[in-house]
Amino acid sequence: MVHTEIIQRTLRVPLPAAGPGDGTAAVRRLDAALLSLGFALTADLRTHLEGLAPDAVLRTAAPLLAAVRELVGAAAEHNVYFTDFPENVPGTVDFWLECLVSAVTDPAHRDAVVSDPDGLDLLSLPAYGRLRHTYAELAAVRDAFVAGAEDRWTLLHLGGTLEEETRRLYTDLAGSTVPLADADRDLLGRLAAACPDHEPPAIPVRENRAVVNAARVRAGLPPVLDTVTDVLRLAQALSGGDPTLVEPERLRSFTRRERRLLLTALDGVVAADPGKLADVGRRVQGWKRLGEGLHPHEYPALGHARDVFAVARGDKRVHTLAARVEAAFGAGDVPAAVHLLAGAPGTLVRSLDRIMVAGGPAVTGLLVEHLNAVGHRVAGRVLASAREQLANRSLPGSVRLFANETARGWTVADTRPPLPEADTAAVTAALDALIARRLPDVDLLLVDPAVRGVAVPRSGRGTSKGLGVLPRGSVTAVEGERLRFFVHWADGPDTTTDLDLSVMLLGADFAPVGQVSWTNLQSTGVVHSGDLVEAPAPGGATEMIDLELAALDPKVRYVVPQVLVYSGDRFTFLPEAFFGYLSLDTVQQGMPFEPRTVRVRSDLEGESRVLVPLAFAKGEDGTWSARWMHLFLAADEQFNRVEETGVPGSLLARGVLSRRYLTVGDLVDLMAERGVRVREAGPLTQEEAEGLRVGYVGTELPEGLPEGVEAITLPALASLLPDTGPEPEPVS
Repeated sequence: MVHTEIIQRTLRVPLPAAGPGDGTAAVRRLDAALLSLGFALTADLRTHLEGLAPDAVLRTAAPLLAAVRELVGAAAEHNVYFTDFPENVPGTVDFWLECLVSAVTDPAHRDAVVSDPDGLDLLSLPAYGRLRHTYAELAAVRDAFVAGAEDRWTLLHLGGTLEEETRRLYTDLAGSTVPLADADRDLLGRLAAACPDHEPPAIPVRENRAVVNAARVRAGLPPVLDTVTDVLRLAQALSGGDPTLVEPERLRSFTRRERRLLLTALDGVVAADPGKLADVGRRVQGWKRLGEGLHPHEYPALGHARDVFAVARGDKRVHTLAARVEAAFGAGDVPAAVHLLAGAPGTLVRSLDRIMVAGGPAVTGLLVEHLNAVGHRVAGRVLASAREQLANRSLPGSVRLFANETARGWTVADTRPPLPEADTAAVTAALDALIARRLPDVDLLLVDPAVRGVAVPRSGRGTSKGLGVLPRGSVTAVEGERLRFFVHWADGPDTTTDLDLSVMLLGADFAPVGQVSWTNLQSTGVVHSGDLVEAPAPGGATEMIDLELAALDPKVRYVVPQVLVYSGDRFTFLPEAFFGYLSLDTVQQGMPFEPRTVRVRSDLEGESRVLVPLAFAKGEDGTWSARWMHLFLAADEQFNRVEETGVPGSLLARGVLSRRYLTVGDLVDLMAERGVRVREAGPLTQEEAEGLRVGYVGTELPEGLPEGVEAITLPALASLLPDTGPEPEPVS
């Protein structure tokens, strides 16, 4: 399992343990199979494999092919309802009538048709929503695939040994400067358990630290923590709960050894800094529940730990920073509030808007002074978020976009009073300086143009793993003349689930101008592959929607796909479910799903029942781009339809598409202003790089980078902004 994760997340192939030989013929077969999936071996990897015995190449090829087939979504047989899709798809009403006539003229099914005054139950029609052909029959009537110049080619690189790659992935996940997605955090826990003797150099994110600490405690080692809340997170991680503390689970019973480890760690934190007792009031109920399981009264020597639970019970009072700050704001003494908040730099930066509104121009100088003094202690993702918020304060007619910890999104009108432009510019300049000082220190930066539109990662929560998945707000150009969305899923063992793929078509003002779904199979330039209402394992079911971009109604400016649970399990409980899209030219034929044309394949995860994964926008020049959303809508338990979810979905699309996101391109520009030479990525010889500190930033690692180049690719983009920065130079 870890072997597969390494390949899919890093595109590195762990070295097989094998002796020398001649694997040239086997590598040729492997190469051909990979090319059909849109992948290719780098020269280094091909050379290494060719020098192995043929059986070693085959042992490497089997898991490698399985990993990339799963990554791109080709492990499933994508059998759609209409065999000629996107050609010869009937009109919706004609199709329903065909199913009805077929049922009532067949004596074996006539009595099964269900109708009442409210209408006809389509699911009672035996021809509706269930495949009438096999995948082999579908393939037999399709033309051969026509390769195109825009087809995707993803490079696979030579890795280290499986042990080296496992430790490297563990270090990368543990050292992430942004919170991880649920799947990544689960993998971190497995890697921590598999590498008990490997200590990551740094674990900036608290919830990730809790996962690693849980592995340490299970191995009999003391946890490493420095706040009281770290202990609560650790208790949740040990109980199989949520270390983010968003949805705390019931705590399990702890062994005596675990209780002593937790209480001793808690005692040490408070002994080192009694002021940290102030954090207890934020989660009183959690501390009360933990106290019931840890029995602190049995450890009279750990008085500082017992103080924590005394505060939670209300037996001991602690004056918190938040209370003093609120008192200062309540008294109208904004400068005093700023001075107090300087002791908690992260909270200071999160409070910028409130301070600037309440204090006006009179506090701007003081605010900038404190930012310059303590901003180096603020997490990079917090600086990026604040910088982005200020950039959107002056947008006319803007809406405020919100997303909670589970990626549930909503928008409201922005009714905040405007900020003076001069004050906003001064604070923005201070934030830019803080960000610029912690960017990579290189002489020459090679930049893949495709990465410039990627939003600076601030959290992995709500982001699913897959191929080509980018942070919310990222923009990528759409290549090809047609888009084809797809959703594939398989039913659980005891439940039949009906997922529906739909698209909203929006005008220039984001008002709906049409939709395509199971209730409307066609619109101008848009065709649905047919509704499937069950997905029996192992084959599952696939629905697709094909868009010929040039043929769309001229009023269409935005296309917003949605994946809806009509009935059955939520995404989280499905054994297999993913969404994505292909990019094709109009002349390309072949199967409905061709792996090398896949641009995005994203797992469907989450507790909600309606997902808006991304939106597509038509520019003034007629070109199309995609912007990632990763947002869920409020939904009913069943019978969700785009007719009801389309309007809130369009509001979310407006909120994301009209927002100015801080991008990698913005960071590159800050580096250029600092004096770094920036050029588009391309061939660079070892001689050209001699004596220079060279960096590379891109979505994927290219072939042929000189030795010593510091490369940052998509999985590690968050590392562009480290968790802390250099301390400010003293003023002489």
